[in-house]
Amino acid sequence: MQNEVEQEKGISGLKVMVIDDSKTIRRTAETLLRKEGCDVVTAVDGFEALAKIADHKPGIIFIDIMMPRLDGYQTCALIKHNQVFKNTPVIMLSSKDGLFDRARGRIVGSEQYLTKPFTKEELLGAIKRYVTEAA
Repeated sequence: MQNEVEQEKGISGLKVMVIDDSKTIRRTAETLLRKEGCDVVTAVDGFEALAKIADHKPGIIFIDIMMPRLDGYQTCALIKHNQVFKNTPVIMLSSKDGLFDRARGRIVGSEQYLTKPFTKEELLGAIKRYVTEAA
């Protein structure tokens, strides 16, 4: 019991960015994360995300692969090439669970790959794995 309380404290107040062109996915992730005490920032595509990242400085970023204008791979690569954000964990989200997609995500610098629909446990597990380990 004590350990669970400590884990929950670990992500409370954490800034999380969710980038997805699906309103449903953004809302689902935002609701789950807010219940855990996270400060959630959302964006509908890579361009909007890049504009918001500098202002909000998220501790972890969840990004959909398939988006209009600037896809998840391109957005992740741009984030990872920025000196300020290169160490920010980026978790790719996709409805496809292919080996090629996972490999491509690694190439552009993502830390993990979650298949949609994701569970609350997967979302929180990724945060705990990359953010609380780094802290």
